[in-house]
Amino acid sequence: MSDSVLFAPFLLGPLALPNRAVMAPMTRCRADGTVPNALMAEYYAQRASAGLIVTEGVTPDPDGRGYARMPGIWSDAHLDGWRLVTSAVHESGGRIFVQLMHAGRVGHPANLPEGGRLLAPSAVPLAETKMWVDEAGGEEPIPTAEAMDAAEVEAAIDAFVRGAHNAIAAGFDGVELHGANGYLIEQFLNPHTNRRDDAWGGSVEARARFALEVAERVVDAIGGDRVGMRLSPWGVFNEMPHHDEIDDTCALLARRLGEIGLVYLHILDHSPLGAPEVPASTKEGMREAFPGAIILAGGYDHARAIEALEAGRGDLIAFGRPFLANPDLLERYRRRAALNEPRPESFHTPGATGYIDYPTLEIGECDAAPM
Repeated sequence: MSDSVLFAPFLLGPLALPNRAVMAPMTRCRADGTVPNALMAEYYAQRASAGLIVTEGVTPDPDGRGYARMPGIWSDAHLDGWRLVTSAVHESGGRIFVQLMHAGRVGHPANLPEGGRLLAPSAVPLAETKMWVDEAGGEEPIPTAEAMDAAEVEAAIDAFVRGAHNAIAAGFDGVELHGANGYLIEQFLNPHTNRRDDAWGGSVEARARFALEVAERVVDAIGGDRVGMRLSPWGVFNEMPHHDEIDDTCALLARRLGEIGLVYLHILDHSPLGAPEVPASTKEGMREAFPGAIILAGGYDHARAIEALEAGRGDLIAFGRPFLANPDLLERYRRRAALNEPRPESFHTPGATGYIDYPTLEIGECDAAPM
């Protein structure tokens, strides 16, 4: 088993990637309110050896902010903050896409700006999921979101488009549309969370309309070679139950997103965290239907990444927690060095601890680790 496939260059649209490792998007909650800062710039720059970095979820609209200290990209202050990040990454030799994420029903009014509203395709309560609220100093139950009217659906699509324009203005190389993990785009896709009887709900095609409209309008705004989308077929995160039309939905999305011209499709398998494994046939069907690049994510380590690339199941592999805990992940893979263990207690806490203080290898250090 050779490292060469993981360290091989890859052309993602016009973007030359030096390797096939992607730093996966991970919620880190380090913004100053909603504004990116120098701490975040250092964090991402430390990991610029990734072939591509995809940021944490970034809301393009005040109503889309789910988490405390989740960054935004709708104001001049946001753009100034993100320019710190993109400049630091580019100066360190990296490439970076922003993940545009509207949380939909997965939020809390206390985390929204003044006047913000918790909106979703339909008013479907979350039974068990709670949300951290800084002012309360703990997790709070999530109130049931309001069902969006037709004008609010259109406004949410417009917010994604503005966010994409702002991302390019802030120096990002592109955007990833977050259609996974039970947030707004996926809420439209799933009949449990989309109980609408208008043009945005009902059939597979109608439930997919929101995702496809967002993708098409963002592509029209900034070009398809700068746009990807992340999906999590068979995932159950944020109380997204399975339904009989998952595979039909995935096949439709893969085909139509390819026709729209997205540069990549990012397929997340949640089974390492306890969800049912995405059937191989589902992934294979999406790969066959989508002509662009496929990024695979979900518990990959060094050996599994190489095996998947060699088998041709994907073009790029996204690493989450390994990159979080190892800024020099690729150098550690190259040297067969041991990895730092992630510290979950500091995944979402404010400040530098557990964020920019993971150690890198010393020159000459090599502690052989299994493939």
